[in-house]
Amino acid sequence: MDNVAKNFRIVLIEPEIPQNTGNIGRSCVATNCELHIVGKMGFEINDTNLKRAGLDYWPHLTWFRHETFADWLKLVEDPSRMWLFTTKTKRTYFEPSYQPGDWFVFGKETKGLDPEFLAKFPQQTVTIPMVGEGARSLNLATSVAIAAYEGVRQLQFTAK
Repeated sequence: MDNVAKNFRIVLIEPEIPQNTGNIGRSCVATNCELHIVGKMGFEINDTNLKRAGLDYWPHLTWFRHETFADWLKLVEDPSRMWLFTTKTKRTYFEPSYQPGDWFVFGKETKGLDPEFLAKFPQQTVTIPMVGEGARSLNLATSVAIAAYEGVRQLQFTAK
């Protein structure tokens, strides 16, 4: 499986909760996605909780650690293939046509993505709609799984 091209690149900007990151790593393995962890983290990558949440999937995960936001952003070949998941837009994540290698970018659990970053790429912002009254946002690991599986659905399970 390691020689197979990855479907998408999941990017976590300054993740704070190890269990979320562990679960996201597991989802990345299940959906054949890379994981990119960017900036300051609220935990150590060898944290017991991270490993517990990722179970035995972590050794099978293709992941990268980027010390700074600028370091990661230099890797983005085409910003039009970067999808910024946020509650601060009306465009749903159903609208883009995802392509292999796209970047699915998520902000930290408590604040989301930086408003200045969102303002630089307004055409790249997408949201997961919430229809329940009073819901402000979803858990980060849940959001990543929803996004990754929509991408997989588009790539592998729709008529061409």
